[in-house]
Amino acid sequence: MAVYQDREAFIPYSRQEIVELCIADGKIAIAEQQSFRDFCQILAAYYHFKLHSSLETLKFNFVSFDPDIDNYQPIKQLDVRSSIRENEVEFISTFTTILEQANYYPLSKSTLQQALSEGSIFDLRTEVDFNDFDHMVCYCRGDSSEKITVKKWFFKKVEQEVDIYKRVVLLIKFKEEKHFQDKPAAKEELDFKPGKIYIYLYKNLSKLDLEFIFPNVKMSMNWKDRLLFGVPALGAAIPLILRILPQIILILGVLVYFTLGHQPIDELKVQEEEVRNIAPLLIAILSLVVTLGGFAFKQYTSYKSKQIKFQKSITETLFYRNIANNSGVFNSLIDAAEEEECKEIILAYYHLLTSDTPLTALELDDHIESWMEDKLGTKIDFDIENPLRNLAAIKAEIKRSEDTTYAVKQVALLKRDRHNRCQVLPLAEAKQAIDYVWDHIFLYS
Repeated sequence: MAVYQDREAFIPYSRQEIVELCIADGKIAIAEQQSFRDFCQILAAYYHFKLHSSLETLKFNFVSFDPDIDNYQPIKQLDVRSSIRENEVEFISTFTTILEQANYYPLSKSTLQQALSEGSIFDLRTEVDFNDFDHMVCYCRGDSSEKITVKKWFFKKVEQEVDIYKRVVLLIKFKEEKHFQDKPAAKEELDFKPGKIYIYLYKNLSKLDLEFIFPNVKMSMNWKDRLLFGVPALGAAIPLILRILPQIILILGVLVYFTLGHQPIDELKVQEEEVRNIAPLLIAILSLVVTLGGFAFKQYTSYKSKQIKFQKSITETLFYRNIANNSGVFNSLIDAAEEEECKEIILAYYHLLTSDTPLTALELDDHIESWMEDKLGTKIDFDIENPLRNLAAIKAEIKRSEDTTYAVKQVALLKRDRHNRCQVLPLAEAKQAIDYVWDHIFLYS
């Protein structure tokens, strides 16, 4: 079973497409093709129900941390909820399990910090304070690339290819309010609620711009923008200083006159009558304040204007790439997990069903990967142990004929022989088995 560093376990096709691809392979008899579709359908229904319990667990444990619920108060008299800490641990554990079932893989903190240190398509200097978080989970899926148009020097636009993640999920649990009271930002300036969990699901995000999805990201201008503002400012300041130099000398003369007397005034070439006359002094001060103030205001408004353009660009990009937030993410992930689980099981079952000889897990894994590459040109790193474990877990009691009688036998969809080779039930019995499991989910009678 080969391990690939440049492949994902994610299968980029729908469950229905995988079912029809198996049938089009021509190894299932025409008379059994509908039975195969029926098996896949009831399998999907079973996993839809099974993962529904995970959805209920997520919803139950998220209530205390949901930032979209105001003034939540648990009913303490009922004593049905465990401690807040236990809710948090169970929620994050269930959430990461669902992500892994949906074939997402984790991004490390070092990968996120690399995104902060390297260049950005937004050309911004950014900073994220990871100390604000009690817990952080970041998973992605779909390593790809896309072409974008970016503006370079002198307003030149060029086409650039950037590496992207097709899907990115971020979960962050902010620290409690006390942590932020000691920081420079006041509580009312925060764009988030301390102590709450925020969840984001995005599509087609550049690998270098992952920091922009953090609600506590701080933005500032990079060296190029500082240079673009600094050079014109310096160029405008030099003639300005030369123009107001007489007023500066006059003000300096006043200060010297009142502190050291009239002797040093001669060295500054300032007339004592000018110093004694307060009217020119007031005019000089007013002229200096207005000139410098106007120049500073012009530079400040130019900076703010560019900062607003940056923020507008980021807001628009994240708006169009945002799929869901907070509890709205649950249904998307549950659906994705259901799809991936079923696709893996269907592929494993089909190839064991149509194989001329029993296969080991290693042989089956390599066979499925080669089959996907041959049929679709898609290279995947198939996770074989998960579907085999799921197939073996589906156990049932079915009737089997023995000579002239019928005997009830307990069977599993998959079993292994003493050489660890895998075999699955034929289609007719597999349908009976999954139907038995479905019928015995609730046993109230």
